[in-house]
This record gives sequence, C-alpha cells and structure tokens, in this order.
Amino acid sequence: MKRYLWFIIPALGLAGVVLGYLLFNLSDTLVYYRTPTEVRREVAADPQARLRLGGQVQVGSLVAGDGRVAFVIADETSDVPVEHTGTPPQLFQEGGGVVVEGTWDGTVFRSDMMIIKHDEQYRTEDGEVYTPPSDAP
Repeated sequence: MKRYLWFIIPALGLAGVVLGYLLFNLSDTLVYYRTPTEVRREVAADPQARLRLGGQVQVGSLVAGDGRVAFVIADETSDVPVEHTGTPPQLFQEGGGVVVEGTWDGTVFRSDMMIIKHDEQYRTEDGEVYTPPSDAP
C-alpha cells in the first residue's frame, strides 16, 4: 500500500499544478462582454481600460457621419450611448444585436471595434425568410 501512495500523491500534485496553470492562463484569453446595466453600475476608475459592451441597437438612435457612427445600445433595463470610430459591418442595423469593444468614461462608450450578432436565417430584399432547398449542400 505504501508503494502505491508514492505514485498517487505526486501524480495528484502534478495534475493540480497543471490544472491551476491552465486555468490561470486561460482566464486571460477569455473575453466576456458586459450589458448596459453592468456598465452603468461600474464606476469609470480607469477610462483607458478596454472592455466589451453588448446589447441591442436602439431603434431611432443611429446617427452616421464621416467614418463615425453614434447609436445607443440597450438591454431590458438600461442603455448606453456609443460613439464608434470606423465603418460598421454591412449587417449593422437598428434593432440588431451588437458587441462593441472600447473604453467607458462614465457617460459615453467610445468604440473602435464592432462585432455583429446575427442569426442563421437569410432574407430576401423584401424581408421574407429564404429557406434553401433540402438537397442543398
């Protein structure tokens, strides 16, 4: 029994060290986004700290300019004004889901990267949902 323990204890210790190392290093690569309610609750301690904000683009809030887009991202309880620098992706629209990355100064979220959230449905120009034939690859 004692010889068995001499192999089990170091193996468990090594497994614990490897697991701890992986969890510690993977936590830096995981990127979550915050909702407007979560961003509003946070105090802008560091206006240069980058974070991601996700939600729905509020209908009627979109103002496009030369290389800039201003809009409001909302969730069920709160909203945050966003100023995005750069050309938005083609699927960007009011009422659609979006995740922006940038800085929050307590009043305006300044973004320089935008990711569009969309579903897998294709629509025709008149808004009808296109269903590909069942034998399509």
